[in-house]
Amino acid sequence: MMAHDLLSTTALARELNLSSHELFSKFTQEKLIEREDKHWILTELGEKMGGQYVESDKYGRYIVWPASMATAPSSEQHESHFTATALGDKYALSANKINHILSELGWLKKHLKGWKVTVQGIKQGAIQDESQKTGIPFARWSEFIIANRAFLNAVQEVKGEKELSAKKKAEFHEQFKVEYRAIDGHFLRSKAEMMIDNWLYMAEITHACERKLPIEEDLSCDFYIPSGKVYIEYWGYEDNPKYLKQKHDKITIYKKYNFNLIELNEFDVQSLDDILPRLLLKFDVQSY
Repeated sequence: MMAHDLLSTTALARELNLSSHELFSKFTQEKLIEREDKHWILTELGEKMGGQYVESDKYGRYIVWPASMATAPSSEQHESHFTATALGDKYALSANKINHILSELGWLKKHLKGWKVTVQGIKQGAIQDESQKTGIPFARWSEFIIANRAFLNAVQEVKGEKELSAKKKAEFHEQFKVEYRAIDGHFLRSKAEMMIDNWLYMAEITHACERKLPIEEDLSCDFYIPSGKVYIEYWGYEDNPKYLKQKHDKITIYKKYNFNLIELNEFDVQSLDDILPRLLLKFDVQSY
């Protein structure tokens, strides 16, 4: 990548019409950078997003970013990227419904007015744009989105077109034998999971069970809280080597996509009133 294709964080902030402080805070929250002593360093995710170090005689070492992370799309991007309206027309859904699907996938987040692209959204080929008339932010999406399995599955689910085959249903029931029923009607595999579900219901927190993660890998979570894009995993069979291998692989996936994850064990379940409110608050989910 040529030097003129890279922007310092301060220069990128100017392109995004943000103060340097705001962009440093945003990148810290999105875990692209972190503070070490008096210096900013790139995280693994920050490096994946294209962040690099540059050495300067005048300024020392500092971080630069691809110029493509700036807000304004090029004229070519305007032509080749789908808006929510265009996607809605393609799938017979409203633009608002498309935006909420993309938000539920974790690729967008609601702004005061309009929508802001997340780090995961950028990785899916989204670019941030705004209305020339009102300044309200919105996203444009790469043509690859119409081949994205997670997006297409979500569209089918919203439209009621997603139906498991008889074979898949049999495999699901064999893999997920349910023995407990929570207060809200959810069926769970263990008493501990039922207690977690009941706690979320009594705390009036909207949640899903066995929600498929919005990724290409075929993986589901124990619980999903859409308001904070939070996943909850209950780890039970800690003395089972096969289970521990599956647990390790699953945690690796969560880290790979930088998802918000809360991990609970059998001891935590006995103290949910003390533990869950504190953990949820880290992701801006208030329980009481």
